[in-house]
Amino acid sequence: MYEKILVPMDGSDAATAGLTEAIKVAKQQGGMLRLLHVVELPEPVLDYSYSENINLKNVIESSCQIGKRLLNEAETAARDQGLMPECVMCEADAGTVADMILAQARQWEANLIVMGSHARDEGVRVSKDTAKVLAESLVPVLMVHGTAAPATYTDKRIRLPALL
Repeated sequence: MYEKILVPMDGSDAATAGLTEAIKVAKQQGGMLRLLHVVELPEPVLDYSYSENINLKNVIESSCQIGKRLLNEAETAARDQGLMPECVMCEADAGTVADMILAQARQWEANLIVMGSHARDEGVRVSKDTAKVLAESLVPVLMVHGTAAPATYTDKRIRLPALL
């Protein structure tokens, strides 16, 4: 059913939990993984102080090196489980991280996107990018909690439908 699974990686515990779940799904479904890291380009900063200017090229190169390391670690984790993932790194120069994730899902014709979220006591916190992917994706999105304890639904105002 899920032949092509896109897994955005940002180095967070939540993304790592998403990768773990994506590996499980890929193994169960016989699917392929594409690991994606989007390098966010810093917004231009005008520095009117007397400090040394930040070299934008060095910032981008450093971000790319970090992205390569993240993808290598994720690829190793998937290979250790018998999978042969593809790794893609791109720059969010013409849009947001969410735009790049959605574009990659369309281009690769992904069947599923697996992303991490961040749980907290009051519920689930999602970034603007995650919210945009959830809202605009044409394929299912599996959102996985990070290492923080998942929210417990003991509040009587929240009614979850019974599963089977």
